[in-house]
Amino acid sequence: MNQKPPKKAAPSAPQGDRIAKVIARAGLASRREAERMIETGRVAVNGTVITRAALNVTDRDSVTVDGKPLDAPAPTRLWLYHKPAGLVTTTRDEQGRPTIFDDLPADLPRVLSVGRLDLNSEGLLLLTNDGTIKRRLELPSTGWLRRYRVRVNGRPTEATFDPLREGLTIDGESFQPMVVTLDRQQGANAWITVALREGKNREVRRAMEAVGLAVNRLIRISYGPFQLGQLKPGEVQEVRGRVLRDQLGLEPVETPPDPKAAKTRTGTGPRPKTGTRPGAKPGAKPAGPRGAKPIPQRRRKPSRRS
Repeated sequence: MNQKPPKKAAPSAPQGDRIAKVIARAGLASRREAERMIETGRVAVNGTVITRAALNVTDRDSVTVDGKPLDAPAPTRLWLYHKPAGLVTTTRDEQGRPTIFDDLPADLPRVLSVGRLDLNSEGLLLLTNDGTIKRRLELPSTGWLRRYRVRVNGRPTEATFDPLREGLTIDGESFQPMVVTLDRQQGANAWITVALREGKNREVRRAMEAVGLAVNRLIRISYGPFQLGQLKPGEVQEVRGRVLRDQLGLEPVETPPDPKAAKTRTGTGPRPKTGTRPGAKPGAKPAGPRGAKPIPQRRRKPSRRS
């Protein structure tokens, strides 16, 4: 009787995390920047200089960068930021345009943007110090709804938006069905509300162009459970640890209250004209973002490293 040869055991997954990820979680650099540090011989593990990023380390390993021990991973944090129009959502811009990182408070730690808003778009942008959380929140599989207030030039009817509600294909790229509400006509323009779950590049603008409408203002008012609320252009508010635990499944991160803290912390980017909040009734005060706590007011430095 023939016996079958024993099956080979599946190789076990390597323990720990990639070295570049560990450096990034310590808040020292982005993963790409960490990889460049490794390639140039600035990183050592257990006293041995490494030049390749294909290495996993655990908390038992000693990691140094430029001869200095790596700090412990920073707790995961999340901020709400009201991006003004006129800023690009990149750390550096080849055309020399101002970026959101030029506008952020100087004492804010190194952060990553969750997704992007294009140059002329404004509204809610999430910021985090955790690359893993950033990627999780950007995935369509997360299922979080992104809502926008959009002003378009023209006189659309409800039937105008039927192709968007059914889902359409533009230049070979399929767009999932959107939730579109025609709010009101205001002279030559119309205000609409759009909700979607994908967040592809310039998705709302391209979709409106496909039905013959030109967007002349676009404001993101929510991202999943997080709301723009009363956050003013350029302002930043940190999400409380309790909300991180409830919404992201994380442990709460609480910091001692600062008795001298102001209600908000404001950047220095461009500001839109006052009195242009869409859909607001005279004298109305919309509810502020839930679970947000203010960044203490401090004197801004002339410049900061993004």
